[in-house]
Amino acid sequence: MLKVFNTMTRQKETFEPITPGVVNMYVCGPTVYNYIHIGNARSAIAFDTIRRYFEYRGYQVKYVSNFTDVDDKMINEAHKEGITVPQLGDKFIKAYKEDTAALNIQPATANPRATNFIPEIISFIETLITKGYAYPVAGDVYYRAHKFADYGKLSHQNIAELEEGASQHTNDEETARKEDPIDFALWKGAKPGEISWPSPWGAGRPGWHIECSVMSTHYLGDTFDIHGGGEDLAFPHHENEIAQSEAETGKPFVHYWLHNGFVTVGDENQKMSKSLGNFVTVHDLIQKVNPQTLRFFMATTQYRRPIQYTQTNMDTAARNLERLQTAYDNMGYRLKDAEDGNDPKTEQETRQLVADYIDAMDDDFNVQNGISKVYDLARLGNVYAERPVVFKGTVEFMRQTLVELLGVFGVKLTAATALDDDHIEALIQERVQARQDRNFQRSDEIREQLKNQGIILEDTPQGTRWRKVN
Repeated sequence: MLKVFNTMTRQKETFEPITPGVVNMYVCGPTVYNYIHIGNARSAIAFDTIRRYFEYRGYQVKYVSNFTDVDDKMINEAHKEGITVPQLGDKFIKAYKEDTAALNIQPATANPRATNFIPEIISFIETLITKGYAYPVAGDVYYRAHKFADYGKLSHQNIAELEEGASQHTNDEETARKEDPIDFALWKGAKPGEISWPSPWGAGRPGWHIECSVMSTHYLGDTFDIHGGGEDLAFPHHENEIAQSEAETGKPFVHYWLHNGFVTVGDENQKMSKSLGNFVTVHDLIQKVNPQTLRFFMATTQYRRPIQYTQTNMDTAARNLERLQTAYDNMGYRLKDAEDGNDPKTEQETRQLVADYIDAMDDDFNVQNGISKVYDLARLGNVYAERPVVFKGTVEFMRQTLVELLGVFGVKLTAATALDDDHIEALIQERVQARQDRNFQRSDEIREQLKNQGIILEDTPQGTRWRKVN
């Protein structure tokens, strides 16, 4: 029975989708004014892994993730680069799709852009004004947070305390225009020279929070199963989404709220963010490291836990991933001399590991316990591959199971075929003959030649095996 930790209730709950067999989920995407850093990638990887597990369990998943393609940061960056805001958005949306593809993040069912929903956003705001939840002032439109009785229910904050904290900003020009310091912008009037759209309240652009309410309900309906994002979005972003969405529709907005933990940097565990200037972009990092290693590193930490990004942790992930690839290759090597048939006992052990894996992952996507079962499967495969006699059906079953379980983590295992197999086999046979002839110099030369091409030889009782290293 699959359980998820709901931020709203702060406890694990049995997952029950609105429509049996279907999961509708919305995950907040990036503001596209720069390349994504690995903190952004953490959220994308975490929810892609969750999506993949739902699909592994047989659910049909409709996955929507937005692009915020207009805000102050984008206006400022476009001005610096001497291009328009839409051009800036196009540039970094393209980069985002390239970087996330390298990390084997599945394309979303839909990636809506805020600027493509301006009429819907204006209509949504008009409804909130009509219902008394919003008010225009000096070209802006603000939401009356105090009017929404449950404001603060997601972040478990007291509205009186929020008001007291917000009131400290009495010199802020925007705060001075509000009826209440905690009211938030639905529409922002344009300053001279800024990108804008016409509206009943004057030229302007959407506030940040309103776009997600409009786009999520457009694709997923007034009430949907899961809303995800980084834990820093719970307040104010997701709190405000709830307030404006439920005021507009009169219905519950989301059944389950899931939030991923931060990425911290170095031994100091400092949160990674663009504002702190301590970020590493995925665009740069994947030029230096295997993208699969970064994916594996992040996907194998439970989504609610923080991730400490250090070179040591990345190196550990690379070694663990190589162990799994080696197990896959070892089993594949034995297909050459495997006998027809099956080994029922070994296959039952494999099925038990799969059952244990599902038990772990059903517990709020506990990937750390889940990956431990994958390691157990790899060990079982290695032991089986060392047997004098192995059966083809069992070897294929174990390899396919390993591929499927790792596929949930977004990790691909591939046969070592980057170099021409016939050429490698010919060199191996030449080396075997050289060893029989006691020509150890030539034997060592061949080993070194293949090593320089990324091929590692392993001499076993069943013959010489080879595998590719990254």
